[in-house]
Formats: sequence, C-alpha cells, structure tokens
Amino acid sequence: MSRPLGRAATTAGERVRMKLLSTAAAAALARRPASPWNLLAPVRCFRSQPTPPRLLKKDRIFHNTSRQPHRAHFHSAASLHTQSPPASMSDSEPSEEIPGPASDSDADFAPVLNKKLGRAKPPAAATDIYQRKSQLEHILLRPDTYIGSVESVPMPMWVVGADEKMVHKTIEFVPGLYKIFDEILSNAADNKIRDPSMNTIKVTIDKESTRITVENNGRGIPVVIHETEQMYIPELIFGHLLTSSNYDDDEKKITGGRNGFGAKLCNIFSKEFIVETSDSESGKKFKQSFSANMSKRTQPKITNAAKNDFTRISFKPDLAKFGMTELDDDFISLLRKRVYDIAGVVEDVKVFFNDERIKIKNFKEYAKLYIGEEEEGASGKAVLVHEKKDERWEVAFAVSDGQFQQVSFVNSICTTKGGTHVAMIVDQIVAAVGEAVKKKCKNAGGVTVKPHQIKSYISIFVKSYIDNPTFDSQTKDTMTLRPAKFGSKCVLSDTFLNRVMKSGIVDNLLELASRKQTAQLKKTDGSKRNRIKGIPKLDDANNAGTRLASECTLILTEGDSAKALAISGLGVVGRDNFGVFPLRGKLLNVREASHKQISENAEINAIKQILGLKHGQTYANAGGLRYGHVMIMTDQDHDGSHIKGLIINLFDHFWPGLLKTPGFLLQFITPIVKVTKGSREISFYTTPEYEEWRENNAEGKGWNIKYYKGLGTSTAADAKKYFQRMDHHLKPFVAAEDDDRECIDLAFSKKRADARKDWISSHVSGTHMDHLAEEIPISDFVNDELILFSIADNARSIPCLVDGMKPGQRKILFSCFKRNLTKGEIKVAQLAGYVSEHSAYHHGEASLQSTIVNLAQDYVGSNNMNLLEPRGQFGTRLQGGKDSAHARYIFTRLSSVARLIYHPSDDKLLKYLNEESLNIEPEWYIPILPMVLVNGADGIGTGWSTTIPNHNPRDIVANLIRKLNAEPYVRMHPWYRGFKGKVELVDNKYQISGVVTKTSDTTLDITELPIGSWTQTYKEFLEGLRDGTTKNPEPFIEDFKEYHTDTSVHFSVQLSAINMAKAEAEGLDKKFKMTTSASLSNMVLFDRDARLRRYASIEEILDEFYEVRLEFYDKRKAYLISKLKKEHLRLANQVRFVTEIITGDLVVQNRRKPELVRTLRSAGYTELRDGDDVAAPAADDVADTDADAEEDNDSKGFDYLLSMPIWNLTAEKVEKLTRARDEKSEELSQLQQKSPTDLWRADLDAFLVEWDVRTTSMRGRDPPKTRNRALSH
Repeated sequence: MSRPLGRAATTAGERVRMKLLSTAAAAALARRPASPWNLLAPVRCFRSQPTPPRLLKKDRIFHNTSRQPHRAHFHSAASLHTQSPPASMSDSEPSEEIPGPASDSDADFAPVLNKKLGRAKPPAAATDIYQRKSQLEHILLRPDTYIGSVESVPMPMWVVGADEKMVHKTIEFVPGLYKIFDEILSNAADNKIRDPSMNTIKVTIDKESTRITVENNGRGIPVVIHETEQMYIPELIFGHLLTSSNYDDDEKKITGGRNGFGAKLCNIFSKEFIVETSDSESGKKFKQSFSANMSKRTQPKITNAAKNDFTRISFKPDLAKFGMTELDDDFISLLRKRVYDIAGVVEDVKVFFNDERIKIKNFKEYAKLYIGEEEEGASGKAVLVHEKKDERWEVAFAVSDGQFQQVSFVNSICTTKGGTHVAMIVDQIVAAVGEAVKKKCKNAGGVTVKPHQIKSYISIFVKSYIDNPTFDSQTKDTMTLRPAKFGSKCVLSDTFLNRVMKSGIVDNLLELASRKQTAQLKKTDGSKRNRIKGIPKLDDANNAGTRLASECTLILTEGDSAKALAISGLGVVGRDNFGVFPLRGKLLNVREASHKQISENAEINAIKQILGLKHGQTYANAGGLRYGHVMIMTDQDHDGSHIKGLIINLFDHFWPGLLKTPGFLLQFITPIVKVTKGSREISFYTTPEYEEWRENNAEGKGWNIKYYKGLGTSTAADAKKYFQRMDHHLKPFVAAEDDDRECIDLAFSKKRADARKDWISSHVSGTHMDHLAEEIPISDFVNDELILFSIADNARSIPCLVDGMKPGQRKILFSCFKRNLTKGEIKVAQLAGYVSEHSAYHHGEASLQSTIVNLAQDYVGSNNMNLLEPRGQFGTRLQGGKDSAHARYIFTRLSSVARLIYHPSDDKLLKYLNEESLNIEPEWYIPILPMVLVNGADGIGTGWSTTIPNHNPRDIVANLIRKLNAEPYVRMHPWYRGFKGKVELVDNKYQISGVVTKTSDTTLDITELPIGSWTQTYKEFLEGLRDGTTKNPEPFIEDFKEYHTDTSVHFSVQLSAINMAKAEAEGLDKKFKMTTSASLSNMVLFDRDARLRRYASIEEILDEFYEVRLEFYDKRKAYLISKLKKEHLRLANQVRFVTEIITGDLVVQNRRKPELVRTLRSAGYTELRDGDDVAAPAADDVADTDADAEEDNDSKGFDYLLSMPIWNLTAEKVEKLTRARDEKSEELSQLQQKSPTDLWRADLDAFLVEWDVRTTSMRGRDPPKTRNRALSH
C-alpha cells in the first residue's frame, strides 16, 4: 500500500503523481555530481491542494558565488518523513520504506515536470548551484549542528571508577553519540515532573548487541490519534521532527525539552529504534519500530494496555556514523556516569544500571562521590558544604585544588560548561570570600586577590529547576537564560557562607597572595621548558622547549587581529613549530627606560618567559631557548616599522648575541597596497614604492586600488596565500655587525637627538626597502624603513608653515569644505566618520574626534581663532578642555571666518592628494594669513619638536600690510584671546604671568592664571598649600574660596600675616606659581616643500609665508580671469541665441539636432563644456561629413544653449540675460585692473570686519586698534 507524503493521499491520481515525483527525484540524485556546494535545504513536495509557488522562510537554500536565479517550486508540503498511516490501517501491515530524500532542484525533477506539467527545463548550471535538502538529510549531513561532533575526541571527563567514586580523567568518546543517549535519558527523567508517582528508571546497555534500553514506569504517552496530524501521538513525537509539547513559551515548564528535536535525533542516528509505551488512560499499548536512520518504520502495533504504565525506548546506535565499531569501555563508563547523575538529581526514584540499583539517594550523596564521604576533614574544616534551599535549588561546595570545577544540572540536564545558573551561585561565594580575604589582607602586607583567583579554588555543585531554560546550542552544555527569567532565585544563607569561610579556601587564597607577592620580587627570567603557564594569549608551538626547539619560530604580532591572521596562516604550515604571541601596542624603548619600568612591563616579561630568556646572560646562539627563531609580523605601515625597530632594540640592548645569530630574527612582510586590473595584481610593501608606481602609471587610473592599513584588512584566505609563499614573505635579518648596532643606537638613544635630526634630514624622498632581497641588513632596515616612521611621526606632530596644520587637521577642514558645513551643524562623532570616509583617514576615530574638538575650542589658552564652532560642551579652562562632552553629544560647523581665511577662490589652485583612487585633502591649504602664528603650535616628533606661541591676528594683518607697502615689520609678541595677564619679554624668553593681587594683609585675590595652568589643577595646588603635602607637610595658607566660572578665574586666598610676608619676600608670582614661559628658540615647521626647518624668528616665518601667498594671488587672479571670461562668453552667446530665435534669424524648431549643431557652428557660436576653459569658435575648423556619427560627443558643447528653458524667449528673460552679461563684463574689467596685492588687501579687510564682529561678542575683548593702524598704511 502506498504511503502518503505530508498527509494521506486522497486520490489514486495524486498517489501516482507523488510516486512519479519520487522516482524523478531519485534518478536526479543518482546523476547529481558530488560538489561542495551540494548543501542543505528542506525538501518540499506537492500538496493535494495546489498553492501559489513560493519559498517558505524555513527553507534553507545554499549556493555558490555564481549569481544564478533560484527557481521557486510549485507547491510546499511537509517533509518526506512527517506522516503516519491513518488509524484504520491494519496493525499487521508489513513495514514499508519511505521514499528517500533527493535533490529537488527543477533540473532534478525535469523528466516529470517536462512530461507531466509542461515546465521548461532550466539551465544545467542552476541545478549544480542550488540544492535543497530535507530536514532529515540536513541532520545526517551536518550532525554537528544538532548533536555535536561525531568524531572521537579525547576530553577530560568525570566517569565512575571501580570504587564507585567519580574519577576525572581523559577518555576517548564521541560527543554526538553521548548526546543522543542523553536525550532519551533526560526524557525519562522529565517524566518524573509530569508524573510524581514515577519511582523507577532502568538503563540497560548490551555491549555485545550494542542495544541501549531506557525505561521508566511513569505515566505512559497517550496512545491516541492526533486530530490534526492523523497519526498516533507516540509516532508523532518519536518519528517526526519538530514535534514537541514544549512550544508554548507562555507555559512555565521545568522539563528539559524545548526545540522539538530531542529523541528524534536518537532515532535518526540509530539502525533500529523501538518505541513502547502503555497508556492506562486510553487502555492501549503502543509499539513501533524504526530503522535505517528513521527512513523506515513498521506500522504501529496497538494492543491492550499493560497492568502498569511504562515507556521503554530501545535503540541500536548507527555506530558507523560515529566512526565506531563497538561500544567501548570508556564510552560505557561515561554513560554510566550519566545514569549516576540521574540518580543524584531525580529524587524518590530508584535508578538501575544493567539491573543493578545505584545506591544514591539524594544530591548530597551524589556530590560526595567527587570529594569523599567525610563532611569534616582531619583539621575540622568542612570538606563539603551543602544546602538545599527549596525544591528548585540545591547547592554543594568544596575547595578545589586551584582550578575551578563545576558540576551542574538544569532540569536534570547536565550542563557540562555551566551557565548563568552556576554564575549566580558562584558570584555570591566569590563576593563573600573576597570580603573575608580583603579583611585579612589588610594585616598581610596589603596584597589583593582578584575574583578569578577566588573562583579558581571553588568546586561547586548545583541542582536547579528553571522555567523554560535556554541553552547555547542543541547540545545544551551551557545555559544562557537570564537570571531574571529563572522563575526562582537562590540566595545562599549566611550559615552556608560561614561554613564556606571555614572550609580552608580563605587560607589557600592568603597563601596564593603571599606567593604572588614573592613572585613579584623575583626576576622575571624564563627557562627552557616544554610548557609555560600564565600567558593567556600565547599560542605556544607544540615543539617549543623540546629537543626540536631550534626548529620552532615565535611569531610576534601587532595586536590580536594580526594574531588571528597568523593563526589562519598556521593552517598551512602547522602548529608544531610555530607559536604566536600578540603584542599589546608598542613595546617599551628599553634603551631609555628605568629598571622599574622594564621589570613591570608585561610584554617584555612575557617575551622572556615565552623564549626562556635570562637577564644578563650572553647568548652565542639560540640553543638554550624555547624557540630558535623570532618572526616579527606587524602592519606594513610606519607604526608597524616602529614596532619592528623596538623589538630589534630590545634584543640589541639586552641580548645582542642573538642578533648576531644567523636566522634568529625574521620579519614577515605583507602588502600595504594592492592594485588590480583584471587578472593582474601588483603588491607594494612600502608607501614610497607605491607612490613611485602611481606617478608612473597615470595616478593609477583604471586600476582598483586597495590600501591595507593593517593586517586586520587581510582575510583568512589572504593569510593562507601569504604562508603558502613563505619564501616570498619571510625575510631574515642579516646577522648584526657593529655598524648595525650603531644604527639601532642612533634611532633609539635619547642622547643622540641631534645626530638623529641629521639622519632624518639626510633622507632622500622615495627611498624604500628592497623587499626582493633575500636577507635584510639591520642597517638597511633602520635607514630605509624605520626612518619612514620617524618622518611620518614628525609629519603627524609638526604643522606646515603654509597653512599651520597637521595632516589630521587638514583632513577635517577638507571634509568640512566638501560637506559645505557653513550653515547646518553636524555631530562631532558623525563628522569623524565623514572625515574617515572622504579623506582616507587610517587611524582611530577617537583621535579624529579629539582633533575636531580641539579645532573648535575657544577657551582662554586654546585657539585664538577656532575654525570650527563649538555647539555644546567642548571643554573649558576649568580642565584645559578635558571636560568636553563625548563626541556623540556635541555638534559643530565651520566658523564664520573659516572661509574668509581659506578662501574658496583658492581651492582650484591647490595640489590635491590621491589615495585609494580617492581625491583627498591638498598637500597644504593657502590661508590669507599665517595661521601657525595665530593659533600657535606644539608637537613632539622623532628628533624634532616645535613650540610656537599664539599671536594677535590684528598684529599679523598689520605686518602683512606693512610688507605689502614695502615697510619694515613691527615686532609682535605672543597674545592669547581673553587673557588678562601679562606677556613680557625677559632674556629672549616671554614670561606669561597670571594676576595675583594683595587685597589685605591676610588676603590674596587670584583673578588670572598663566597660560597652560587650568582652574582645577590650580585648585589642587592650593589644596596642597592648605593641607600640606608629603614634600611640604606644613600648611602655608589657611583656606581659599572660589568665585570663578567656566570662563573666568577668581580665587580668594586667606593666609596669616607672617606667611603673607614670606610670600612677598619670595615673590607672589613665584610662590603661587603664577608664571610660565614661552620661547621662540624651537620654532620648527615643514616648509612648502615638506622639509623640516627651524625658524629663527617670527619675521622669518612671515617672510616665507608672504612669498608663497603672493605667488598664489597671482595664480588666483589668472584663474578668476579665465573663469569670468568663460562665464561672460556663455552669457553673450545665450543673449545672441535667444535674440536670433526671437527675430527669426535662427530657426530651431522642427529640425534635427545634427543639422542644428552644424548651423550653430557655422554661425560662429562657441562650444563650451563643463570644466573647459574658454573655447574658440570652431566654424571653419570642424568638418561636417561625419557629424551625424559623432552627434553625442560633438553636440555637448552646445548644451548650454540648446537646454535653455522655453521661457528664456520672453522679453523679461532677454533683458535679464543682457544685464547679467554686462555685469559679468564689468566684473571682468574690474578684476583685470586689480593687482594681486589688491586682492590680498581686500581679503584682509573682509576678515578684519568679521573678526571685529566675533570679538565684540566675546568676553575679554581686545579693542580692534590694530586694524586701524594697519589700514592707515
């Protein structure tokens, strides 16, 4: 009798149709080629009632990278294995094989579909690409998703020993097989919740026949026909996937089932699976056999119910699917342990294993199996601390041997990895023990013990019943439900916690703290041993520290992401001889660090441990180390080069003999830029190398350019490619000579700062490392690669004379101009993202946000002229700007003077940079006055630093006008907007003083602080004077009061008359730290050619700026004249065009465009295209023989005429166009009469007008006398 698919077939025709489909599917499956893309999706069949073609959400469809359209199937139905016979079917009917699953692509069904349904056969490629599998197929093909690994793995597990005690040992077992057994056993335990009268669970394992039987005597499964599914409920729940009684999440249940897989998984992975149950309520007993991984089944056998209800599941695992041939002793011992679990957690149930009763009555007795029978040790300390809180929670505690151990259960499920239920208990114990240890540690040298150290001495046993628990996977190793949803709470009693304190854990932790303190005092030397502990992020080579140590290589990476890339690469070369350790940031420069800094540096200590290095030992080779080689794997950018240099510096300083060992130190290079065109790919390993290529290849036009900022940009596939070509990417350093060591000392010794300046200055632009060389001399690395970091570090730290900006600031300004932030405002966080996107910013956005905030700050001592407006809390003088709000809360926009200083007319004259095929900021902007003098500059680079004080913009403008008038400069002095103190020149230095005034014999008023001294910092200084410090314990002042705001300073200080006299004798400014100094001796800037220069005076800076700026006013005038001529010509042609149409001299209507274009050319109209300079008339130069063929290109030059709206033919529009033409002519005439200096004067005047408006609204306004003085010249 034909078995129906999805539900009972209602007609003979439908049954024939289904059999045809099944036959076609089987044939298609047989001819389908093996392919890694033959992934899974549930098979759908035809329903008896047609439905529109669609894909259900639960269908899993996988495809390869080819983009072939998916052919939706005609109908949807349940799985091939989700239907049982109707109740009327004879119980004695023989078993029948359910049609096996097959590919259901349209191509697979083509023979049937073409013949029976008239469907067109799809392309063969679609069949290869798209596959769909049944749920059963998916489970069998991807079992790890459902039951865990089906491979035998060695794993430390608790098992029952010969003495009936738990033993922790490593055993070989298959987790998936263990899981399917556990599903059946958990179901038996769950029945105790449904039927409290259940009192027996029996588990029998026949090793010879491989049959496993689990039986309980609780209430049987209802033996009735399911009204909807039309099958017996036992068959429904054991023979059909996604069936469960646990789908109602509104119902609070404390059973283990949840997802509807459970026992079905055991059925699927069994050669034979027998369900027996007796249901007294229905008076029936049910028995049915499944075989061949649930693909075959007998008809249910229904008889009269037995005397007592029971449910018995008997199955033979399909051992072949688990790579097994028998149930070995290790596996049986693990199953036996699981049965012991049930005996311990399910109360009032007799549990039998192979007909022998397990003698465990409760959870407390079960916990003793792990630690021993005695509750009290020989010392009287509690060995096991137990507490049963209620029917849902039971907890036991013991002291571990230094490693956290947990044995926990949720609704009888063994959560081998714990979860939130364990964390809730352990956190309470850790908190209580931590407080106890903290109290005792106060008398033990102040040592501290961290929570994870406390946890490591805890063995915890937890039995819990949780409402509707959730787990991290179907294997249910870890519970993930939040404690708030447990349905109950376990708060440990004080009695329990007090007994924990007396268990010995506190003493153990105090001993640990003492050992820790002792270890901190010892040297951090390493040693050659096979395994090392305490370095969590180390992935040690398997052969490190062994007799094969000389063949091992330690890979030092720049951060965790680079480590991930290295680990991916190790899939190619293996883990035996390669270890990986990520460096956190940049290594300490040990050449200049103190002994304390070195001894406390975690990175250096880790390297010593990993390599087995000993301080002070001279190494002739690497024979005594855990690794024979060290490979540096950093980003290929400048910071990556610096990290390489710091690592070389470490070995050169402490163990130079290793650098002299051939092949000890290696570097792994990766591309910083890749360019591709079609199948061609070129990799560049240095920025200069790429820049040289780009200059010689039309700026890379036509190439796809990708910048690899860091190793994190590379994919795992890239890593495998790199490691497959190890000979290409791995570059050993040549054994160091004396010259190499000299180069290292030059790069890192503070004593050689002056020599380092000469070293940097002598660098020839474009020089880079030759990465084609087989070996890299250390001197070449220092002089050709490390030097690029020094140069880049200086570029990031020292501004350019021309625009006064560093690269990050310039990128921000460029982005603000591009976004036209003159009207609206934008969040600082959003602006930072915009800058990153549009200016190829390759560093952290936090740094970028900080730079944006700095550009907008306007408190005293920050910017004299903030180019961005602060909209929100951008920081105040209270904390020197550190009190600014987070970037996501504050807004900004361009200030009103920004476009007056950086004039839009100059934008087209600048040399813009290009990166990753993206036009970004120019090499420098050209403001109308030297902004580096307006806002000053501070920066520390490599070998160079700079300090330039702020100056008054009016004074600068006045001196520029003097220069334009060929008059001498007037000396300028530092000036800070809003500052009320004094700036005086003393011994070639400027002394900047705050304001302190004696108001009485015992009172001082401080109403201004020196530049760089902030209100909060100064308050702390006064508190030290009032309360005393370690250095000066005697108080000097009696008290002080505060009257200041965020913009002003006002301290009122009270002190005795005697101390007032002492302060006056010493000098109030000195005693109260009211002065700072500013020097003009270290004014270092990049000039227009990107060369570092030291400037001797402010006037020298002004002179160089003047020359560059005047040159660009010449360029601006030429550019504007060209632009105005084009605009005038456009308007003149438009006026003529419209006029001739009106007068009838030119007819455009009802004419072909090519003909009209030829007419315009012959009439002498000028062709103008966007971006063109002025084009000459082309009437006589252009032949019209091929005009029609070139219509698209040739006619565009007249779009400005032919695209004019029809309303331009009105008299009013003609008059308007005529006026515009005449105005443009007048504007051009006026511009031609102006000199470049006239343009500059006009810009300066416009700026001063706006500056006066701004300063009028600010407190501490300096009267604008400078402007009048300047203009008088």
